[in-house]
Amino acid sequence: MSAVHPPGIDPEALRGHLDRVRPGLVRGPLSARLIEGGRSNLTYTVSDGTGRWVVRRPPLGHVLATAHDMKREHRVISALHPTGVPVPAPVLLCEDESVIGSPFYVMEFVEGTPYRTAAQLAPIGAERTRAAVLGLVDTLVDLHAVDPEAVGLADFGRPDGFLERQLRRWGKQLDASRNRELAGIDELHATLGRDLPRSPAPTVVHGDYRLDNVLLGDDDRINAILDWEMSTLGDPLTDLGLLVMYSSDLGIPESPVSTTSGAAGHPSPTELVERYAARSGRDTSAIAWYTAFAWFKLAVILEGIHYRYTLGQTVGAGFDRIGSLVPVFIEHGLTTLQEG
Repeated sequence: MSAVHPPGIDPEALRGHLDRVRPGLVRGPLSARLIEGGRSNLTYTVSDGTGRWVVRRPPLGHVLATAHDMKREHRVISALHPTGVPVPAPVLLCEDESVIGSPFYVMEFVEGTPYRTAAQLAPIGAERTRAAVLGLVDTLVDLHAVDPEAVGLADFGRPDGFLERQLRRWGKQLDASRNRELAGIDELHATLGRDLPRSPAPTVVHGDYRLDNVLLGDDDRINAILDWEMSTLGDPLTDLGLLVMYSSDLGIPESPVSTTSGAAGHPSPTELVERYAARSGRDTSAIAWYTAFAWFKLAVILEGIHYRYTLGQTVGAGFDRIGSLVPVFIEHGLTTLQEG
């Protein structure tokens, strides 16, 4: 009888493909385990009992052009791996859907811990927490220092009009999940549109840069940045604004949205911005706009989740609390703009 494996991956078929494309890499039968916690694309660890690798594929039943997603993720880590930016080493990209039912790519397994909450940081203490979060900023500066053209990513995105397109995109996302009155969200969207900052020179942008999307080693250094599915070429300060937002106090105990701001030793948002500015040399005087945009973007994402919850399309616990968070994010966005 064949071993049970998680949905979305066939270890035997995967091994057959690896034996053909990378002979000698795998030395025995593969087992697979789904890594929980991903927002969209599925992540598995696979092992032959000696070596370990990670496989990424689109969600089950996805009907969009997901081959493009896998190709983009594989492309960006392949381009960044030879630089000083910590990313897993790519192993291969497979666009043949007949192997496991979708395109996928394989990369090396990297040891490390993703810290999602202040409670998870508590055991490492204030000093190590401070070092880890400041290291997060320093690594972001390193990412934004990479010359896209020099690593073959000159055509990885369309930087011209980046902020306008981002605002338009998230406005459309909001319209697609409107089923209740949300005080202030249209005002927030309109104000962001009126006060667009002038973008600095474009860089590779991660798109979802935060502490639980990196793996920290035992020395509290970043071993790898993960989850590149939203990466593109664009305005680097959108990454910083998102990091500031995730480092801010929501004022909600036990929030279902990951935030580490309450951990002892966690640097303040102001300190993070000052460190980024000092190390990158970029003008961060418009950071209030970028942070408010991050609050808006997350409000839209959460409203979409709440909308699916009201339609009975979510699986698991905690979704009933998401809807009450959305007004909090809107309020933070408006306040950030007013105080900025």
